[in-house]
This record gives sequence, structure tokens and C-alpha cells, in this order.
Amino acid sequence: MHPRWIALAALLAAILVLPGCSVSPSRIHRADAVVAADVHRELDCERIDHCGIDSPLLAAARQALADSTEATPVNVVTLLNDSEAAMVARLNLIRAAQRSIDVQTYIWDQDDAGQLVLDELIKAAQRGVKVRILADQLFSFNDAALLQRLANVHADLEVRLYNPTFHAAQTSAVEFGASIVCCFHHFNQRMHNKLLLVDDAIGITGGRNYQDRYFDWDDEFDYVDRDVMVGGPAATAMATSFETFWRHKRATPLTHLRDVNHDILVMQGSKPWPAPHYAHPQRVARVQSEAEDPEWLEEALVSQTLRTGRVDYFSDLPAKTTQPDKHSAQEFTAHVMRMIGAAQHEVILQTPYLVLSERAQAIFAGLRQNPSPPRIIVSTNSLASTDAFAVYAISYKHRKHYLKDYGFEIYELKPHAAGPAEDNEEAAADEGPSETTRDGTKARRRIGTERGLLGSHGDARRNRPAPLTTSGKRFGLHAKSIVVDDDFAMVGSHNFDPRSDHYNTEAGVIVYDARFASELRDSILRDTQPENAWVIAPREQNSLSMAIGDVSASLPVFDLWPYRYATSYDLKAGCTPMRPSDPAFASCYTPVGDFPDVAISSKLIYTRLITAFGSGVKGIL
Repeated sequence: MHPRWIALAALLAAILVLPGCSVSPSRIHRADAVVAADVHRELDCERIDHCGIDSPLLAAARQALADSTEATPVNVVTLLNDSEAAMVARLNLIRAAQRSIDVQTYIWDQDDAGQLVLDELIKAAQRGVKVRILADQLFSFNDAALLQRLANVHADLEVRLYNPTFHAAQTSAVEFGASIVCCFHHFNQRMHNKLLLVDDAIGITGGRNYQDRYFDWDDEFDYVDRDVMVGGPAATAMATSFETFWRHKRATPLTHLRDVNHDILVMQGSKPWPAPHYAHPQRVARVQSEAEDPEWLEEALVSQTLRTGRVDYFSDLPAKTTQPDKHSAQEFTAHVMRMIGAAQHEVILQTPYLVLSERAQAIFAGLRQNPSPPRIIVSTNSLASTDAFAVYAISYKHRKHYLKDYGFEIYELKPHAAGPAEDNEEAAADEGPSETTRDGTKARRRIGTERGLLGSHGDARRNRPAPLTTSGKRFGLHAKSIVVDDDFAMVGSHNFDPRSDHYNTEAGVIVYDARFASELRDSILRDTQPENAWVIAPREQNSLSMAIGDVSASLPVFDLWPYRYATSYDLKAGCTPMRPSDPAFASCYTPVGDFPDVAISSKLIYTRLITAFGSGVKGIL
């Protein structure tokens, strides 16, 4: 039989059979009994504080809680732009925990970053801290044998996977395709929240997942990302949100997963947790040391912390697409929209994916109609910097609307941006060639992206950025942040796109402090500087070409005209940066093409094709 027919038959079989393949109650009961008998219960610490280290971060959070009243809350807030500080803060808080650690994430890889954090959490459980990990199944762990070991590693550690495909931890290519065909609505809804919460007193939330590229540790491609660390009453809302997700029916215990359940019953008995094998052990050792270095913590974290008042943590409810009639299901999404709609003079938006939902379009169109419209500055990815070229194609299609109808000033990140490259230099010094797992074998790389279903599964090469005409380590934007009127600001997981609005659950914090807003504003604007970004602006007008382009762009399909309203510009040497609306702009900026630095490749062709034919799949993307 032809291989294509075999694949089709397998897909049909999966559609018909797999949705009903949940684990029987008797097998769950047996697996639970095996885990209860085999799980390690010995503690490395007998003290009441479970041997948590002294942490200035946790101490500041506890002081904020002690100083707070219901009428006058006190929170401590630290913006985590630097990736090394973001990792060190996590390690310090995990080691300082005395009672509980709750972790929520979309991606958990088994590279250095993923192994390091997981190992630290296990050590916390072994000294008596209650540790709970809730990870979206699609791009987390992907290893039933690993999860079987985690089920037994210690009684104080519990792992659940959110919305598993066909009741399993691992998803094959056939199951992935079957999920799209048979139960797309359910499969397409993912948990995109990121949270690390310690002792219900201090938490970290934002854009970073547990994978090397979110901490400047990938050899080829790293993200410009951002978190915020908040201690005080806002942590109470974080705890409530995590508990809601943890108890939801889509948060699936390991014994309820077909493949993990099988391994538990077959491989009865537990072994000691093996020491991790890191690709770059010197780099890991450095951050482990910094996590307990008072001087380093003071300089990089404590001195950067603001003591402030109101901070709101918001999160959508789990499975929000099944509850469209419940306003609270999209609580965080609604607050983000209201923030922008209230703008008076300036909105600074940083998002990896500039694809606006209908609701967002209406808000920006309304702002544009104000007698004095606010300035809208957008920092986003170029095709050269993104690993989500399909999404970029939709953004590219609607450039004219963004510039003319909404008045956006758009800056697209350069792949070799000078700012991120400079930040990455110290970490790069410790890079090495190898990458191994705990058992010493070559690591299986399963690169996850945050772009839902298309372009996010299977061959890892498909999730790499488009080939470039230049060489060197590259960077892509992943931070999701908004500053409104220099007054208040948001850092979270929301991409301000249809997927974040309608499908994924999102979370983040809104900080009502002008100092924090100013710090975040400066951070975003740094990424828009000429050494870091190209400016998107109207090209020199050719009336016939522009008229044809307008007609082509208005078509849902067959948008094939290659000459668009706008293109990318770079600042000329000796000129001062200026806005595209400045009369002298044309004399100081050089057009560099629609896709600067991108080599001719299949991904460039795909981008053009999706621009022409893919406008109807924004929600999937």
C-alpha cells in the first residue's frame, strides 16, 4: 500500500478510536496504589522552615504583606528584563520556599533551563516543601518515562498536564492531525499562563517558559523576553488563580494519562532521581552560585525593586472558549482592552505577533477618532527575527490598516539587534557543543513555539526562523507588555492577538505606578532604536501600483500583488532618529525592502502564500 494511504488510514483510525481511549477507573486506582507504595517520602530537613535559605526577595514580600491593609495594599515589584536575573530570581525563591511552590507554564523543555528548574523543584520537595507543577501538555515534557519517574520522585511533588491530547502525555504526529480533524475546538484551547508562586507571598509572571531560548541559553536563537516579580497582596490573587486551574477537569493527574499510567504499572518500583547532565555546566553553576550571592542579588534584583501600592494580577479562567457567556472567563483579556481604550496621550505596545482581534481593531479605531489621538508605538518582530512566519504573513497583509487607520508607529526587531547581542555576550562565553540528558544520551529536541497549532509540531526545523543573508546568533521578540500614558503598565502572557483573546488562557499583572511604567517604557523603546529595529513606513508612492495593492490586500484570497503600501527603513549614518511622520524622514532613512536580511527560501515563499490565502486562519495561528 502507498505510504500516503497508510498515513490516511492511521489518521482515520485515530479519529474513530482515540477520543474514547481514556484510562479506566480501575487502571487509575491501580496506578495510584503503585505510586502511593513506591513514592519517596524521606525528608532532607526536619526543621519547621524546611531549611529554606534566607532570601531578600521573599523577605521583602513578607514585609509588604505585613504592612498591607485592605484599603492600602503594599507590593514590591521588580521588572525582570535581564534573562540571567530572571533565572537567578527563580532559583533564589525556590531555595527560599518554606511551605509551597506552585508553577504554571506553557512549555517545559528538557534542555539546561528545563532540567535546572525541575531539579531545584525536586530538591525543594525533598526538604518538605509542597511543590505543584501544572504544564500545558502540548509542549511540556513529552516523555512518558520521565513523567513516570516524576510521579514517584517524592510525595511532596505533584505534576499535572493541562488539556492532554487523547488522554496521553506524548502526542504523535497522527494524533496531532486527528485532534485537529475530530475535536479542534477542544484541542485548540491551550493554557498560556506563566507563573511561579512561592509561599503564596511572591510570584513571577510574564512571557518566559522553561526552555533555553527564554534565558539566552540557546546556541542559535534566543528570545527578548520579560517577566515581573511581585510580592505582597497581589500574590493572593496568583494563588487563587493557580488553585482554580489546578482543580479544573482539564488539569490531568499523571496516573490518568494513558502512556504514563502504562509505564507506572509496568515499571513498578522507584529509583533515586538522577543528577542532571547539562550541555553547559559552567553556565548552570554560575547562576546557581549567584542565587545565593548577597552582593549579586542586591545589585541585580533588590536594588531594582520598587515598593508600591496597587498591583492587580488577572487571569482568564481555564477553558475560557467553552464559557463565552461568562465575562469572568476572559477577565485578563478584558482588563488589557480597557487599559488601552482609556489611553489619553500614548500607548506603547510590545508584542511578538502583530495580528489584531476585531475587538482590538475597534479600540484602536476609536482612539484614532479622538480629537487628539494618542501616539501608538508598536515594537514587534520582523520576518528575519520571528519563528512564527505564518503569523507574520497576516501582520504583513494588514500593514496599511495599522499605519493609516490606527496611526501605528511600527518598529520591527532586527535579527542581530545590538542590544540583545550585548546582553548575551557574558552568557555566550560559557557555551559548549554538547547537549545531553540525565542518562547521558543525546537530547531529543522538541522545539515548541507559542503559536498554537500551525507550524508548532513535528520537525523542529520547521520552528526555526527563516534563513538569513547574514550569519551569527539571532534574537526574536517574545515579550508582551503595554504602557499607557506613562501612568500604568502591564506585563504578562497576552499577545494582543485573536488567539490570546479567544482561545488561550492568559495572565499578567497591571502595575499602577509611574516609576514602573517609566522603566518599562524605556525598556521597550530601547528595542525600537535604529541599532535594534527597522521602521515600517509608507514607500515612495506609485499611484497605479498602490491602487492595485489596495484592491489585492482587500481580498480574503488571491492577495498576490507584491508591492505593498509600506516597507522597512533603516537610518542613514549621521542622521538622528525621527518619526515616520517627520517631513525629513525620507532624507534620513533608506528603504531596505519588505523582508530585510531574509534569504530566498521556502519560508519566504510560504509567507507570501499565507499573505495571499491565509487571512481566514488568524484564530488558529
